[in-house]
Amino acid sequence: MASPKGLSSAEVAQRQQQGKTNRPPKSPTKTAGEIVRDNLCTYFNLVFVVLAVMLASVGSWLNMGFLGVVFCNTLIGIAQQLRAKKTIDELTLVSAHKVRCLRDDTWNLCLSEELVQDDVVEFGAGDQVVADAVVLEGSAQVNESLITGEARAVPKTVGGELRSGSFLMAGHCIARLTRVGEESYASKLTAAAQADGHKVAKGEMMRALDKLIKAIGLGLVPVGILLFWKQHWVLAVDLRSSVESVVAALIGMIPEGLYLLTSVALAVGMLRLARRRVLTQDMNCIETLARVDVLCVDKTGTITESTMEADDPVPLGAAPLEDLLRSYYAAEEPDNDTGRAMKARFGKEGHLWPVTGQIPFNTAYKYSAKSFGEKGVYVVGAPDVLAGPRADEFRAQLAPLLAQGRRVLLLARYHEPLPDPPGALDPAKLEFLALLPLQNKIRANAPKTFAYFAGQGVDIKVISGDDPQAVSHVAAQAGIAGADRWVDAASLHNDAELEAAAQRCTVFGRVTPEQKRKLVHALQKQGHTVAMTGDGVNDVLALKDADCGIAMASGAQAASQVAQLVLLDSDFAALPDVVAEGRRVINNIQRSASLFLVKNIFSLLLSLVALCLPLAYPFQPLQLSLLSAVTIGLPSFVLALEPNYELVRGKFLHNVLHAALPGGLTDFLLVFCAQGFAYAFDLSADALGTISTLLVLETGLIVLFGICRPFNAVRGALWGSCTILGLGGAVIFAPWLELIPLDLGDTLVLVVLAALVLPVLHAATCTVDWFWNLGRRLRDHGRKKTA
Repeated sequence: MASPKGLSSAEVAQRQQQGKTNRPPKSPTKTAGEIVRDNLCTYFNLVFVVLAVMLASVGSWLNMGFLGVVFCNTLIGIAQQLRAKKTIDELTLVSAHKVRCLRDDTWNLCLSEELVQDDVVEFGAGDQVVADAVVLEGSAQVNESLITGEARAVPKTVGGELRSGSFLMAGHCIARLTRVGEESYASKLTAAAQADGHKVAKGEMMRALDKLIKAIGLGLVPVGILLFWKQHWVLAVDLRSSVESVVAALIGMIPEGLYLLTSVALAVGMLRLARRRVLTQDMNCIETLARVDVLCVDKTGTITESTMEADDPVPLGAAPLEDLLRSYYAAEEPDNDTGRAMKARFGKEGHLWPVTGQIPFNTAYKYSAKSFGEKGVYVVGAPDVLAGPRADEFRAQLAPLLAQGRRVLLLARYHEPLPDPPGALDPAKLEFLALLPLQNKIRANAPKTFAYFAGQGVDIKVISGDDPQAVSHVAAQAGIAGADRWVDAASLHNDAELEAAAQRCTVFGRVTPEQKRKLVHALQKQGHTVAMTGDGVNDVLALKDADCGIAMASGAQAASQVAQLVLLDSDFAALPDVVAEGRRVINNIQRSASLFLVKNIFSLLLSLVALCLPLAYPFQPLQLSLLSAVTIGLPSFVLALEPNYELVRGKFLHNVLHAALPGGLTDFLLVFCAQGFAYAFDLSADALGTISTLLVLETGLIVLFGICRPFNAVRGALWGSCTILGLGGAVIFAPWLELIPLDLGDTLVLVVLAALVLPVLHAATCTVDWFWNLGRRLRDHGRKKTA
């Protein structure tokens, strides 16, 4: 058969002009224009513009100072996200897997998006099919589960169709691309899913923020209209003061920096991970990392080094092995570490037996096989799988090797023709010839890495296709707790047994790719947040379904394509930094979010009271801008970048409301009391605004004091700076903030209420805690009753 002919440079250029390229329909990251647009064109920016127009219409120019904060926030968001995009794009380019492509009669490496229709390309085991193609030469076992959900291997021979999104589990082939880019099968599926409204699921924190901001956004318009009606027409307040009060109330209810803070913190998290050579392919996984409490790892490439060494064979009979092993491995094109080690040890040049048929290794049936004509059929595979009930015949030779943590293959002659299609072999027809031991060295930093996870409360599950005793031995050497609790996955006959083992065992051996996936599902069903590391085609299904899939860049291309994180240096020791970064981001966002909601809670309550009682809203917009800057804006951005590596517990919104309610209630109660004093003793509106501003400033600084504990140099400097800026700003900018000198009566009201801040805050905290605990007990009781 003639060798396939690739395209010429002229033909490639022609197809590029025709748009027949494999460029994806949409970049995985936002463009610079999309980032600018998404930060400028937001609902709340529109609200701020409308509020500014309202103030301008009544000549209240100074109170438009909040636009400066909004402008700075927007610039910060754009700059940080552009910076993160640049770094991620550079890292994506570095990590991009290249495809061997035949052009101008020369094989070259090309990026996937540089390919064009009719290009001739080469695929090997572990490679993902980048566009629809038809096989020209060779044969392969293809897994199409990522596009069809069916996990079985599909044989592909000459003329067979390869669908984009599938990957090769075994074999090797040369193919011609038939449909590329938007015309490919995977792209059409993606487009159909998007047309049906399917989107990548957001994390719990982002969903909670979306709900919160949507609820606030929907409530702003009716509250604003009703508040203006009440102030201007019911209380007969002049137009300018009514507009200023309404604008102040609405600004107080808008968490203007919260969504920005979240976006910036996630972008900075991606940037920090990129500097550690970790490619983040989905921003949502940063949140997931913070909640991980179970980490599933493979043995080879994670606990041990990827490279393997083959040892001397252990004969099981009198048959000569040298010519057989040389013939078996010399002509191999190994596509995994085991094959490469065997070829390096036995694949020497010399007289070779002619190969008349073969079955490449596949994780589904755990063996490879070759037919050498009259010399016979020989198989190499997992001893217990091939031998079945006959494994006891060589148990004495096998046991010591497994006890040393070695991987062991069985070499046997099969006294039947090769099965077509490949399937299980009859152990009775096997003649055992030798055991072929291999070994990996434990990674030097593995024990330290696993000790870190143990200290952080993260359980380790070792999931491997190797013999469970050997895996258990290696896990024990790496210092994994519970390494002696192992199970042979081949003995788990149904999902119920597998789920029980997932709860009971630490080490799982002889696990099939589908079982890896089911183990991840079982752990998730038990309430765990599961991260999965892997580098091979047998890990792809589990990586895809884990809460956070982490792939080694040196492994199979398909694994890197489905994982949310890719370790570009394939260094498992980077994982503690990865998990710590996720926790830092989410813990700090959660802590900072509580500062924002303090203002939103008290402003909403004051607005509702102003609607129900004959009381005016006591603040001016510029006064709230000062309070937001020194008790929310500056602290939240500093705290968002602090180290904070505790395990994230509970629901985001639940935690944030629990932390924010005491401060918000304290502000509301004290300002409400100030309004009562003003109503009873006929205090001026300016005096009420001054008293209310100073009370909220005091409460905000006390709440910030509690959030900054335990103090370090940064938090101490932060709290001191905010205190100085707040008090100094209130004095220096008093004329612009409409803060007036207080007379004796006004001062007494301020002193009394200021003295009550700590007791009221303590009482509010105790009350909120009591109701929170009551709610938790009721929920627990309800669950027990249901169970």
